[in-house]
Amino acid sequence: MAKKAKPAAPELYGPSDDYPDPLHTQRKRLTGWKLITALSIGVVGVVVISLGTVVGLTVQNLQSSLVTVELPSAPEPLLPTIGEIEGGFNVLVVGSDTRAGQGDGFEFVDTELNDVNLLVHVSENHDHAVVLSFPRDLMLDIPACPKPGGGESKPREMQPLNTTMSIGGLPCVALTLENLMGLDIGYAGLMTFAGVAQLSTAVGGVEVCVSAPLIDPWSGINIPEAGNHTLEGYEALAFLRTRKGVGDGSDLSRISSQQVYMSALVRTLQQDGVLNDVGKLYGIAQVAAQTMVLSTSLGSVDVMVAMARALRGIPNEDIVFIQYPVLDADPELYPGRVVPNESLAAQVSAKLQADESFTVAADSSGYGSTQADGAAPEEPAEGTDSAVVEGLVGQTAGDETCTVPR
Repeated sequence: MAKKAKPAAPELYGPSDDYPDPLHTQRKRLTGWKLITALSIGVVGVVVISLGTVVGLTVQNLQSSLVTVELPSAPEPLLPTIGEIEGGFNVLVVGSDTRAGQGDGFEFVDTELNDVNLLVHVSENHDHAVVLSFPRDLMLDIPACPKPGGGESKPREMQPLNTTMSIGGLPCVALTLENLMGLDIGYAGLMTFAGVAQLSTAVGGVEVCVSAPLIDPWSGINIPEAGNHTLEGYEALAFLRTRKGVGDGSDLSRISSQQVYMSALVRTLQQDGVLNDVGKLYGIAQVAAQTMVLSTSLGSVDVMVAMARALRGIPNEDIVFIQYPVLDADPELYPGRVVPNESLAAQVSAKLQADESFTVAADSSGYGSTQADGAAPEEPAEGTDSAVVEGLVGQTAGDETCTVPR
């Protein structure tokens, strides 16, 4: 029986000597909250939201409530027929750290950073998918981006990825990652703290495993015992935001921990029949319409439904979550930052561009996660030809893993 974690209020706690600076985040910028939001709900949220619109309950009201933005690489509009989308596609999911409209309990900041950057690639034949997490502190070149009020921003060299949102919004994040990966990103969604909490409740909670007690006053997570715990609402948000409480305290460890949640979410949606529950699906769609900003290309019932139909048949072991390959940056030039691991990153980009199936080696979890006791790494589904890329950090949706508290 899953244990219910003690509710964690979204309160702000100050720094503590009990939590020394992590390996990858020793920098002065981290005063206050600059913490990650919900990559996991975002990944599968596109699928769930899509299915939610199929039920036909006040679809027109839902459609009219969507807030959308235009992407430079948006594809041609889909014909108004509900069928399986043709070919492969890429969806960008961005988590914002904005405090505007997020309620009480969060320290005010007057900037907006893209602290979660997640690219979902679905294959041409709809037989595999890759979910790629980009560290917020990844140093890279930012191209000229269209400004909301007109004109373009100036291109920038060697800047943190999480500054792109403040430069040019969601389109700028998409353009930057397009340049990095050599892929067209035609669809995107933006999520905030409140959306994460509400969506985790809408799916009925997610059961996650921790290998030891996980208590982090910075994020508010309070899981006093090792084992499986069902999280929802602000408990889930606190779990996804915790950095100081997992692994080595770095953003890379947090990504590993979030992949524990992501894979558990995928299994929950499939095992518990959430995708067949009309009430839950409509609730998820309502929350999404109220809390997400979608690209114009994604803000269509037909497109979302077509995506859902394409994704529904991919086996868990063929949904691969990986961290974008990085190395520590020069500590004198870019303290606390990371740069691409060029050789390994080139392999990932080449395989995604060629639409080739690949997976991670057995037990490739990072500092923030580990294989659950008694669980064996999942093998690719029969009939697939997924090459193992050595050196990648990640797991599949079929791998049962546990977060490793610090």
